[in-house]
Amino acid sequence: MIQRRTAVALLAFSPLLLTGCGGGAEATERRTPAHGPDPAPSPDTSTRPAPGGIPGLGPRRSAAIPGRCEQAVVVTGRGRDSPLCTVVLHQRTDTGWRSGPAWPAHNALHGWSARHRAGDLRSPLGVYTLSDAGGLLPDPGSKLPYHRSGGFRSPGTGFEGEPLEGSFDYVVAIDYNRRPGTSPLDWTRPLGPGRGGGVWLHVDHGGPTHGCVSVAKAHMKELLRTLDPRRHPVVVMGDADWLAH
Repeated sequence: MIQRRTAVALLAFSPLLLTGCGGGAEATERRTPAHGPDPAPSPDTSTRPAPGGIPGLGPRRSAAIPGRCEQAVVVTGRGRDSPLCTVVLHQRTDTGWRSGPAWPAHNALHGWSARHRAGDLRSPLGVYTLSDAGGLLPDPGSKLPYHRSGGFRSPGTGFEGEPLEGSFDYVVAIDYNRRPGTSPLDWTRPLGPGRGGGVWLHVDHGGPTHGCVSVAKAHMKELLRTLDPRRHPVVVMGDADWLAH
């Protein structure tokens, strides 16, 4: 019970945790552009053969992935109210989607929500673009624009008493209720503050999150070095039953 109160206190008072796992802190930051050459024009996909589907995604979820998307991070929750999930990066090829390894991960303490609200301790179901990255540590070679800032500090302890330090060493902003093309710390909330925000992929701290999805630090570095804005990456996230529709 004491551990739970500690985590809720952090949610109430830390500017980094007001609307999710992150967002809202005002801090000086340094932005590095996406690595590599200028993005090439997107190829015409109108005549591309339809690739094989992504395992675990039903027709409705598959149809929600934009046709130009060539990278999809699929977050599969263990249950509607579970904080445990699995993350797999899928990459489109001419013959279908190629699946990467499955990584153990955490989502929000109370599971998932179809209408995420600030403070509900649930992760938002949906398909969202991935446009910006950042973190407390130097850019490890991110292809997404990388915003380094001291505002990514993560003090205190989590719901299970685990230290949160280092959780925001590397993050990728999930474009839920945010303005793409800005730092993950940007406070803009197009749907209003009541709908939450600051939902990220970030470094796992060994316990449930407030709304984000967390994976091991090595996997975050791999995502940063792989997700490419020229391939229009998205995240598809929800419990297994929802994803199967």
